[in-house]
Amino acid sequence: MPVSTVACAIAGDVDGAHRCTPSATQRGRSLDQGGESVDIKAATKSYGAVRALDNVTLNVAPREFVSLLGPSGSGKTTLLGILGGFVQPSSGSIHFGGRDVTFLPPHKRDIGVVFQNYALFPHMSVGENVAFPLRARRIAKADWAARVSAALAMVGLSGYEARGIAQLSGGQRQRVALARAMIFEPRLILMDEPLSALDKQLREAMQIELRELHKRIGATIIYVTHDQREALTMSDRVAILKDGRLVQIDRPERLHDHPADSFVASFIGEASLLPVRRIDAGSVALGPAVLKSAREIPDAEALMLAVHSEKLLIANGVADATLNCLTGKVTDIVYQGESLRVFLQLADGTFLSLRQPSHYQASRLLPPVGGELTVTLHPEDTIVVPKARE
Repeated sequence: MPVSTVACAIAGDVDGAHRCTPSATQRGRSLDQGGESVDIKAATKSYGAVRALDNVTLNVAPREFVSLLGPSGSGKTTLLGILGGFVQPSSGSIHFGGRDVTFLPPHKRDIGVVFQNYALFPHMSVGENVAFPLRARRIAKADWAARVSAALAMVGLSGYEARGIAQLSGGQRQRVALARAMIFEPRLILMDEPLSALDKQLREAMQIELRELHKRIGATIIYVTHDQREALTMSDRVAILKDGRLVQIDRPERLHDHPADSFVASFIGEASLLPVRRIDAGSVALGPAVLKSAREIPDAEALMLAVHSEKLLIANGVADATLNCLTGKVTDIVYQGESLRVFLQLADGTFLSLRQPSHYQASRLLPPVGGELTVTLHPEDTIVVPKARE
């Protein structure tokens, strides 16, 4: 689809000459309408023998922020393309607010979209690009300057109104695209990794800004990312996809502490996955060590212990029979700014890692590389999950 068509699809309607005009539902509509519900029913997309999306059903409530998270090839971008009308499903249906939009083209869906490839008009200034949806919706011109200024300030580009697109870096262009998609406060916004081109500090600041903006405008947001910290920071719920299938969807804290299987555990948080053997409903064997869990142990043949690095604490030398204890040899200590990542090799040869703050008091507790270290794991933090199918 040409850039002009994509941008018009974001902003309004498109006629045969690619001129943008507002749809009937957009003319005179209040910009503060709240979010749109989204119902995805058994959506499937096949490319020949390859199934990019496999029978995905997902309901998103009005005003909800849902992130689609998964590795490359998991189907998250295909699903977003189907929601935006840029990809037609092989089967299944898509409904926005009870309206069947399965085969509607993008420009008739009345949504905001932020693409990875920006889709900006190169012949327009930054301010003109950001104001484009306001013009397409026939918003009073007197309001444009204030809205454009506020949108650019939100993405850290105050004063850039007169700049040309060619004068911007890739990260700046993505921020212009983000400002343009949100300036008219649509009921549904689709985002395809919009922060990926930004540096770490700005990306993290923008995550908080997006979170606050979502609370303020109340739009429904469906967001694709490969960054699990980004998904956890911003989302009401996170949907984990693998091989085109929806594996689990839940609140960030539930996904982190109650993963459905070892794949989800490996993708959410920083976890070491160790094979264990079920002893009974409340304990497992890790080599010679017996570990208690406050959670019921799944009755499955292949089980994995998911040890989050932040859940391990250095033993203080006082015996506590209520805690699980693991002792190993320190194989490496990696300085990572605000924290130290410590790697241990247990007696049975398995490896795990823990994370400690990098301040002086925490560093004093660590032996040198090659030294022995005992760590504790609370039964509430002892997470055992079925091993995911390959």
